[in-house]
Amino acid sequence: MTGETGTARRPQPPPATEAARLPRQRDSSAVAQLRLLVAVGTDKHPFDRLVDWLAQWHAQAAGPIGLTMQHGHTTAPQLSGAVPFLGHDALQQAMIDADLVVCHGGPATILEARRHGHLPIVVPRDPARGEHVDNHQLLFARRLGAAGLVALCETREALHDALAAGVADPSRYAVAADPEAHEARRAAVARVGQIVDDLVARSTPRPPRWRAWPRPRPGTKEIR
Repeated sequence: MTGETGTARRPQPPPATEAARLPRQRDSSAVAQLRLLVAVGTDKHPFDRLVDWLAQWHAQAAGPIGLTMQHGHTTAPQLSGAVPFLGHDALQQAMIDADLVVCHGGPATILEARRHGHLPIVVPRDPARGEHVDNHQLLFARRLGAAGLVALCETREALHDALAAGVADPSRYAVAADPEAHEARRAAVARVGQIVDDLVARSTPRPPRWRAWPRPRPGTKEIR
């Protein structure tokens, strides 16, 4: 009791120790579930090769994997987390949540993955295998792979090695998000898309502009 106020003085808590001032750390003994997003895009051609390679890896992967596989027009694999398509917002959220992103060689998908801080593991579609109408994904992905902007995988072994490395250390496939360069990259992707559209349009057979003139029937006089 104090003499002037007649109230009890509240006990003061002991001073915080140095350890108590530190932020709580994750429990290193707990096994975290790696979150993997696989996106093949919305092209009408199936992409069995990527889906099969991923399923083979998933069957022997060590540790828990939280998988989201957007398989498009490819036959649905017998994997949990397989969905045919994701809406724009759902795809953005999946990229935000993912630790690793594997995708086809579509410029827009690669752009979005990098915007969300991923170095995407890219398996481009190959027209020789019936996976696309042209080879623009191969050319685009190879150019970015040479520049170190994607992890290019054109074989099953390369994909499995990249996934194993990503599971061991997901930070190997993380990049700093660059909001200032986002619009510039979007414009570049738009230019690539326009070039591809022009090439496809030029390669599409057009109907002849001339019209066949019917031959006169026997016994009739041709009028010119």
